[in-house]
Amino acid sequence: MPRQLGELEDSVMTRIWQWNRPVTVREVLEDLQQERSIAYTTVMTVMDNLHQKGWVRREVEGRAYRYTAVSTRAAYSAALMNEAWSQSDNPASALVAFFGMMSSDQRQALRDAIRVVQRDPEEDAPEVAREASPQGLPEGSPEQGTEGGEDAEGADGADGAGR
Repeated sequence: MPRQLGELEDSVMTRIWQWNRPVTVREVLEDLQQERSIAYTTVMTVMDNLHQKGWVRREVEGRAYRYTAVSTRAAYSAALMNEAWSQSDNPASALVAFFGMMSSDQRQALRDAIRVVQRDPEEDAPEVAREASPQGLPEGSPEQGTEGGEDAEGADGADGAGR
């Protein structure tokens, strides 16, 4: 089960998910600095932690790493909802209470989602359904409940200041 991201982790991941491309610490830093004062080393440490936890993968490009999301925000949200629901002592009541909190637009989205998952798997399903499918998650991803297994370089920036 993925643990819920902290506030700064979520801010970083939101950018990585929105940009949907490999990003550097510097790019994330510059965007975050539009909202708050934050140090390069803080962002570097958060992104290293996200790598250690399996949320992002990284590749060296020159003296910098480029970080890419391992899965989608939809998969992350689905895993959190599934975990919360599965921990209820009365899952049916929890679902009824959750559905009762939904807006009419959210209930329509739920009906659409149910139609998608009830389709024959051979039919062409919308991209949203494929993104949220737990079967499509990478090996060792947070949604599978494992910590990132690969060794990562330390967060101290010893490989160069250009990260």
